[in-house]
Amino acid sequence: MAATDPRLYSAAAERNRGPILEVLQRVLPAHGSMLEIASGSGQHALHFAAGLPGWIWQPSDADASARASIAAHAAAAKLPRLLPPIALDVLQPSSATAAALGVFDAVFCANLLHIAPWAACAGLMQFASRHLRPAGRLLVYGPFIVEGIDTAPSNLAFDRDLRSRDPAWGLRRLDEVEREARGSGLQALERFAMPANNQLLVFERVA
Repeated sequence: MAATDPRLYSAAAERNRGPILEVLQRVLPAHGSMLEIASGSGQHALHFAAGLPGWIWQPSDADASARASIAAHAAAAKLPRLLPPIALDVLQPSSATAAALGVFDAVFCANLLHIAPWAACAGLMQFASRHLRPAGRLLVYGPFIVEGIDTAPSNLAFDRDLRSRDPAWGLRRLDEVEREARGSGLQALERFAMPANNQLLVFERVA
């Protein structure tokens, strides 16, 4: 890519996009509207919009360089149901962009909670509850600490590394995440074990 190309590339997104899409195709209906929180490079948005052709995909990110990357990926792909990225931060739910969003059939968020302060978990759950239709789905992907299951050594090392970089970061306990979801009117439906010791959590907004 040219030096001026704004497209970002994540090796992890390239690896996990296939397994994630397989789960999305299983748990989502054929048609709907999706809001993606913290879209990052845009590789997920691109892959999922192509793999779920009946869905309108709205990417978002709080970071301007990420939005530029998403827009560049989208321009190259020319997928008609992949919308231009918007600026969103779940810790700032009163922003004008958030207020004008409306509601969606599903919300997707990957690899955010462990690289953000704990407040982002409550922010994500509350944001999703406000912008999901009744019975809409919230899908959250990433590494979690699951009670009763030994945490993989690689995840323990990852957790230590995250906390050394920022004490507010770190892998989140699944039971605490689910508690935040319940407090926001979301019930846990399913949990899928994913490659590289990750999980994909499926929540539903209680009507």
